[in-house]
Amino acid sequence: MSERPEHGVSSQVVTVGGRRITLTHLDKVLYPETGTTKADVLGYYAAVADVLIPHAANRPATRKRWVHGVGTADEPGHVFFQKNLDSSTPDWVRRGRIQHADHVNEYPLVNDLATLTWLGQISALEIHVPQWQFGGDGSPRNPDRLVLDLDPGEGVTLAECAEVARLARAILRDMGLDPLPVTSGSKGIHLYAALDLSHTSEQVSQVAHELARALEADHPALVVSDMKKARRPGRVFVDWSQNSSAKTTVTPYSLRGTLRPMVAMPRTWRELASPGLAQVDFRQAMHRVERSGDPLAALLAAHSRGAGSGADTLGADALAAYRGKRDAMKTPEPMPTGAVTAGDGRSFVIQEHHARNLHHDLRLEHEGVLASWALPRGVPTDPAKNHLAVRTEDHPLEYGAFEGEIPAGEYGAGTVQIWDRGAYDLEKWRDDEVIATLNGEPQGGLHGSKRFALIHTDGANWLIHLMKPRPSSGAVRPPTGSTSGASAAGPDRRTRYRPMLATLGSVADLPEEDEWAFEMKWDGVRALAYVRAEEPPAEVRLVTRNGNDVTAAYPELVAALPLALRADSAVLDGEIVALDRAGRPDFGLLQTRLGLTDRGRIDAAVTATPVRFMVFDLLERDGEPLLDLAYAARRAVLGDILVEVGAVQVPPVFDGDAAEAVRSSRDLGLEGVVAKTLTGSYQPGRRSRSWIKIRHHRSQEVVIGGWRPGNGRRAGTVGSLLMGIPDGDRLRFVGRVGTGFRDRDLDDLRARLHSIDAADNPFADVPVAEARDARWVRPALVGEVEFAEWTSAGRLRHPSWRGWRPDKSPADVAREAP
Repeated sequence: MSERPEHGVSSQVVTVGGRRITLTHLDKVLYPETGTTKADVLGYYAAVADVLIPHAANRPATRKRWVHGVGTADEPGHVFFQKNLDSSTPDWVRRGRIQHADHVNEYPLVNDLATLTWLGQISALEIHVPQWQFGGDGSPRNPDRLVLDLDPGEGVTLAECAEVARLARAILRDMGLDPLPVTSGSKGIHLYAALDLSHTSEQVSQVAHELARALEADHPALVVSDMKKARRPGRVFVDWSQNSSAKTTVTPYSLRGTLRPMVAMPRTWRELASPGLAQVDFRQAMHRVERSGDPLAALLAAHSRGAGSGADTLGADALAAYRGKRDAMKTPEPMPTGAVTAGDGRSFVIQEHHARNLHHDLRLEHEGVLASWALPRGVPTDPAKNHLAVRTEDHPLEYGAFEGEIPAGEYGAGTVQIWDRGAYDLEKWRDDEVIATLNGEPQGGLHGSKRFALIHTDGANWLIHLMKPRPSSGAVRPPTGSTSGASAAGPDRRTRYRPMLATLGSVADLPEEDEWAFEMKWDGVRALAYVRAEEPPAEVRLVTRNGNDVTAAYPELVAALPLALRADSAVLDGEIVALDRAGRPDFGLLQTRLGLTDRGRIDAAVTATPVRFMVFDLLERDGEPLLDLAYAARRAVLGDILVEVGAVQVPPVFDGDAAEAVRSSRDLGLEGVVAKTLTGSYQPGRRSRSWIKIRHHRSQEVVIGGWRPGNGRRAGTVGSLLMGIPDGDRLRFVGRVGTGFRDRDLDDLRARLHSIDAADNPFADVPVAEARDARWVRPALVGEVEFAEWTSAGRLRHPSWRGWRPDKSPADVAREAP
């Protein structure tokens, strides 16, 4: 039993995980600026315990205590920095001991909610831990994670820390490490990357130090790696020293002793690119955890295997994360002690887990362990409705037969029952996608065989999608060739359609009398695909919204589309997207594929940045136009004639609740949703209200009419671009954009702009201050920006550059409404 403290009660005895804890002074205000009390702090730690504890477990915890509160800006509260446990510590608190030259320090291990509650009771607001854990024998292990602390100097903002985070991420990914960000709750950002226990803290510190030096060498005006505080103003200090075995970092989800109750909050890379990036307070943190779980959970799963492929690092304890969360003396769960041996078994189990919240656990045998996902909403039964799947720690193979009761107070407390089990047929296993057919028992919950796809979206979050049964051999005809040229029938016949366009709106713009379906909005380039596969050679043509033939630029789509088509010919509507390593569309990444014509550069880009074609509509089948069919009927035919092969995908359709579809899109880190009436026809080239696009972030296409030189670290290159929207034969000035550019973007900008230099100002109303040092260009290039809002003067507030739109012409650009 566990109870949360109640306001208005000065003291209270609660039972947490079988431990009785007396909570006192619950109404004491610990954060005077917000009136946040000790009861609020205890309630917060109870709410986030499931995500905080795994990141702190089995690590010696140093505490920062504000017994009388954090105080105010004028009178800061006194802080106690505490390492060693004192005699008042409850005897049930698990401990770890560190031998020093002349003494031993004893630290608490934050391995359960009872210990976390006790820490809240003694006003230990901040919990700091090292990058290593205690092993089973009580001795420190090698570090299982690398951390970089990006600390802004005077005059530096969180946005510049995010820029350095992206630069560091590029280097770490080249090293085979994929870092995850945490806004620190104070001023900066922490980056965590999983390690495989094969290097000492000293070695990891050396690597981190060299990485910080490399960042400083490449970006001296932005980054400093020197510990001297005098060098930090105006730059981001990359603190590599916290990888030392003697150093600690505030644990993710810990509160901070700041004037307001802020939190060290795991974030997504998409959030770090947002112009509105800010630190998160404890109420926002609780809401985010309830809604989206733990964006940092992938770090825990990776701890057991390290940063490389599983086969390369099984020598490290593949079940370390599993063991670290469980006490073998208290739980009946299997706790094997032998080394994990990679195998090629194909067993699976789905367990019904009656824990704090009822959910199912899917476990697939892979490389000697059970790769595991929690399914909060159960196993999907409708192909049109995907479910969330959260990657958890690998489990031992013995867990495939486990049923029983996990005691209260232990990790995963509750009843576990086998829902179905058997063997699976594997089609694909990649870091970002798994496709398998699960062959269950006759009386099992699957009721036979079901085909599923697990698709990685962000952090530990995946989607599980119920797929159609795998087509029989020969159902998909292999192409014998492809071409990007026009057929003998002529290009006009083959490209006679223009895409239907959506109207920008909100959930409130969806008439209740209409039935709506919802598609995720993909952040890419719109294209129509003309595919002929009835006789060799197969033929594909890709045409963008403004009529540009881009077939040659995407050879992987040319190869995949005939394979995916189960008809003689078709005209398909979809989006060309590039996915980041988290499986989310990345428009910035797609920029590297736009405008390529050289065969060698295209081939290199296919390897470096593969794209996918997300097909969401069907205009023609076997020469028969389908424009007058209702949307629901077109989608049904599309599902019959197109299978997912290689780079071609048919994203699912969500029906029912609009708000839920919007929430799902936001949780998955996507751009928004497109609502479509089930009865609507396809209207080529028209912007229709039967398609409503609902975005999470406001964006606007703009025409570039000039630029202003940069200064500081941008001296000698472009500082900002002057933006406009066509108004007759002139441009109406809507502001300038100087953020969101990567270094390689800046190198490209001057070349692009120099080729369209112009003597005359193309704007009708550019302010004198903006025109003072401006260089004018012909208004021929279209780009896209994100922004906060339109000002009363018709300017874009806080715009941030997203990238070029070569698929659009200036005549296509208009102010988005609302």
